[in-house]
Amino acid sequence: MMTTKETAPTHRKTSSLPLRLSMDGRTAMGKTPIPTSRPVQWYLIDAQGIVLGRMASYVATLLRGKHKAHYTPFLSCGDKVIIVNAHKVALTGRKRHDKRFYWHTGYPGGIKSISPRHMLATKRPERLVMKAVERMVKRGPLGRKMMKNLYVYAKETHPFDAHKPITIDMAARNPKNVQRSMRVA
Repeated sequence: MMTTKETAPTHRKTSSLPLRLSMDGRTAMGKTPIPTSRPVQWYLIDAQGIVLGRMASYVATLLRGKHKAHYTPFLSCGDKVIIVNAHKVALTGRKRHDKRFYWHTGYPGGIKSISPRHMLATKRPERLVMKAVERMVKRGPLGRKMMKNLYVYAKETHPFDAHKPITIDMAARNPKNVQRSMRVA
């Protein structure tokens, strides 16, 4: 029988595990802080005369968000990137003629291939740039989500002027970003 002075037992679970401390030994480790509001920046890159691989690796970094202080590996915290003049992108060496992209139709003997020269001559030359960037981002659901932030256009115009994108001059970043025949001495 319970008297009025006794209290009912509490059902709080107490952990017998010791408190984990951080590397400095002073603060308790908790959950990973996840940024709740992430400001998204828009970038514009003109691909005319720019080496494809160098541009694709830089764009993949922007899409991933590695240039930001609040970069989180398991979140899509990158920015949005617009690439114009995709049909004027440069490939070094003989890659424009000799490189082959392969895929399979799923039928016996159904292996197909195409060269970058033919990709740029088709109705959708921006696929060459999209595939180059796609192969440099993570595979899986996070990579597919990041690729939705990439907008590639074959011509000079794009419909995102209202976002006021920051123009990135790839040629001024490094002289190797421009094909040799287009470099200014």
